[in-house]
Amino acid sequence: MKQELVKLQLARTCCEDARTIDPYNLDSMDIFSNILFVLEDYHALAGLAQKCIEIEKYRFETCIVVGNFYSIRNDHARAIQYFTRALRMNPDYPAAWILLGHEFVEGKNHAAAINAYREALDLNRRDHRAWYGLGETYEIIKMYNYALYYFKEAFALKPNDSRYSNALGEVYERTQKLHEAKKCYWRSYCVGDIEGNALAKYAHVCDHLKDEETAARAYMEFIRTQELRQVKNFTEFSHAAEFLANYHVKKRQYDQACSYARKCLEFPEVKNAAKDILNKITGLREGQQQLKDKEFSQQQTSAPAPTAQSTIHEFDSSSTTTID
Repeated sequence: MKQELVKLQLARTCCEDARTIDPYNLDSMDIFSNILFVLEDYHALAGLAQKCIEIEKYRFETCIVVGNFYSIRNDHARAIQYFTRALRMNPDYPAAWILLGHEFVEGKNHAAAINAYREALDLNRRDHRAWYGLGETYEIIKMYNYALYYFKEAFALKPNDSRYSNALGEVYERTQKLHEAKKCYWRSYCVGDIEGNALAKYAHVCDHLKDEETAARAYMEFIRTQELRQVKNFTEFSHAAEFLANYHVKKRQYDQACSYARKCLEFPEVKNAAKDILNKITGLREGQQQLKDKEFSQQQTSAPAPTAQSTIHEFDSSSTTTID
């Protein structure tokens, strides 16, 4: 994730330098707007859109920039309008078809999204984003066999992108192919895990496969890395903490169980479950203490009474006493 962010920031710096040198040149401003969109810099994207409109309103790049601006505002109808306008000017630009497909997905027009992604693939069969877009769309409409095919194509083009192996894992999990899902999530974790949740998904599958020990180890590492990064995927984090609290209760490791249960108290969805776990631990500890006290008491009562030693010295019969 950090490497991706560094690359994006570097690309942004290059685009800003180009604008400084020639502020009226709109070449590659569509790419710059894509970078700002991914970085979620609303104000910079708004400023760029305004400037492009002032320079040349009906330029292809301007339409892409303005489309991205409306997309980041969640105004998908206006975004579709501008991306369509851009494609009228240059229908042979795969990235514009992909952006249009994304907007149709957001607007729940799945048939139009599929057509847009297919147009992009007709122009460039090696564009992994178009394959992934098709997989995502078919997954949404629950056509999992199609989704699996398109995700595999995207993964083949970019095998070290954890988003694609994650997507494959999710489809495998939905179709109950848990061993395949487990492999995909583990690969996502090994290649960098951009989304930061692959290890939690891996642990979840291990739990379903009744491999509790592996699931526990994976959840422990997931929580450790999340806390180290100071970023939490709340749903996965709360589920992981709840699982580990129950796991340590079963192992009678009450200190660790308490620690994870207290982490759960931060999350409303598992707060009540955490309180129940803490109450259960308190009861178990009290029961343990009572048992220890009882055992100690029994030991005291069953122990033989110690023999009292005489403090009076007996006379030695062989000794003689002389009286003057």
